[in-house]
Amino acid sequence: MTSSLLARLAGRPLALAPFALDGLLALTPEARSPLLRIGSGDRDRAGYAVTDDGIAVVPVLGPLLTRGDWLTSLLGATDYGTLGRTLEAAFTDSSARAVVLELDSPGGEVGGLFDLVDRIGALRESSGRPLWAVAGEAALSAAYAIASAADRLYVTRTAEIGSIGIVAAHVDASGADAMAGRKWTLVHAGARKADGNSHEPLSDRAFAAIQADVDALHGELVALVARNRRMPPESVRGSEAAIWRGPRGIAAGFADRLGTLDQALADLATSLDPPPGRTARLTPTRPLQGTSMTDQTTTASTETPAVTDPPAGPAASEAPAAPTPADTAAAAARAVTTAATVAASPTVPAAPATPALAEPAAAAAAARLRAEYAEIASVAAQAGRLGVDIDAADAMARGVPADALRRSVLEALAARSEAAAVVSAAPAPAAAPGAESPIVRRARERAAAPRS
Repeated sequence: MTSSLLARLAGRPLALAPFALDGLLALTPEARSPLLRIGSGDRDRAGYAVTDDGIAVVPVLGPLLTRGDWLTSLLGATDYGTLGRTLEAAFTDSSARAVVLELDSPGGEVGGLFDLVDRIGALRESSGRPLWAVAGEAALSAAYAIASAADRLYVTRTAEIGSIGIVAAHVDASGADAMAGRKWTLVHAGARKADGNSHEPLSDRAFAAIQADVDALHGELVALVARNRRMPPESVRGSEAAIWRGPRGIAAGFADRLGTLDQALADLATSLDPPPGRTARLTPTRPLQGTSMTDQTTTASTETPAVTDPPAGPAASEAPAAPTPADTAAAAARAVTTAATVAASPTVPAAPATPALAEPAAAAAAARLRAEYAEIASVAAQAGRLGVDIDAADAMARGVPADALRRSVLEALAARSEAAAVVSAAPAPAAAPGAESPIVRRARERAAAPRS
């Protein structure tokens, strides 16, 4: 299997984290993921599970391949065709009101990736259902491109995200051929027909062609991520395929929330209207840790997960304290009350509506306000822990969007890093005018000393 996979990947562009290439070439049956096993139920066969709150959880695990067969899931990989069909089934499932992507992947092949991401966006738009994503351990390169199609991206404390780049590998087996006593002669028509073959060193012409292909694909990947994340393409390209872990990925603008799959499910369930015949569960409890997605009881949490991030510099110790959850909740409550007062003002004529139609509309508006204020409060809390003071209540009152706050935090951190890089060194004290050099003085003393 290793040799056939090596032959398949050699010279082909990959949207893959650099450290994962060797692992991809050494896939073994022990890498099998239990979430991809074929079960007896329809949803098991479909490759996703639906929680009690009507949220379909679709796993995106292991290396990502353009196409697969019955061995793909056995070896712990995911192919784009199967993933696309799984997502289509989840979005059209009558019992699913939203979809969550659970990602743990270093990325994979480029072929079929862009079409899959476009298909995910089309499914989300046509269904009208929310699509969230959670990077449990890794959402890198091609996997991050898939995650970028989500409305909201969660990342755990240790998960890695980013690596927006393209890599192509060429294997030069000419030395091994010589040691084995083999000499290859490639008879071909067309000057470029044998370019990049593994039985001779890579020529300058072949290298230039592969590099041009990599650059073009990188441009498409950058544009895709920038469009989905609503970021300037220059910011995505300027990341230089960097990898961020946890809170630093949020500070860089490549993720939205810090939290686990359970936290994301609880938050998403809270933002959705309760299913018919059920009441919304708003028990303020922390999300269950280590709960499988098939037997968990999802509850909505009102707590914001704490962030532990190394201080960015000496100025971090002098930064004002980050707003507490109580302060944030009070500010959000004040903003919601203000918005409700404005909406109910007698100066604005309200269209007549029946109670049956008014209550869902009011609930939906309140849910949107809560989500917006929670996002601003999260940015303010993250900024406070990084040593940047953000007044969440003022931002809410002025209607400043969370993306603008996040950009201001990044600019403040960049300015602080540049200031910390300036080192002032005091000049060495100059010798007093007319002072005699110690070397000259010592030489004169030795010359004056009596000779024995």
